[in-house]
Amino acid sequence: MIERLATNLGRNDEEPNIELAEELVKNEDAEGIKEIVGGLTQKKAIANDSIKVLYEIGERNPKLIRDYADDFLNLLTSSNNRLVWGAMTALNTIAEEVPSAIFTQIDKVISAYKNGSVITIDNSMSVFAKVCMADKRYEVAIFPMLMEHLRTCRAKEIPQHAERISICINSDNKTEFLKVLEERKDELSISQLKRVQKLIKDLEK
Repeated sequence: MIERLATNLGRNDEEPNIELAEELVKNEDAEGIKEIVGGLTQKKAIANDSIKVLYEIGERNPKLIRDYADDFLNLLTSSNNRLVWGAMTALNTIAEEVPSAIFTQIDKVISAYKNGSVITIDNSMSVFAKVCMADKRYEVAIFPMLMEHLRTCRAKEIPQHAERISICINSDNKTEFLKVLEERKDELSISQLKRVQKLIKDLEK
């Protein structure tokens, strides 16, 4: 399977990687997926293609990569930014499948969130929210951090990040969530405010 990666075909586009992911999903090819996971520790170009294949698999059938949560969590400390945001994207696809595995190493997720790129941060919001909603104990640890993020992030990030966080909103934490959004309304553009107001309306149904 490694020979099917874009870089090994002399390609600079992602199409071969996406096609490979689709084939692995269609055939539920556990051995093939395991081989691609092995590619994560090879040279940079192979590793970059491998993480692309893996999160594309996760988006289509998260169960097929759920057993590799530790591999993705370990990549969050990589010096290769492509692997960091790719790993966070992969974790986003499996967070509802393996919240406890992620929570046991939540410090790695937090560190990547604090130091990561825009894509890393965006996906970390979903990872945190999915883990948060899985267990009340996880919520106690994670929810305050999410609220602090919403209080301090750039205004343009508020709509998308609030939407990502909203999946873990429940009757116990809704008041605080809505309060934080209310506090930041004045900073939003008209289009940003529309998105936030729609979210608030949906939560108040």
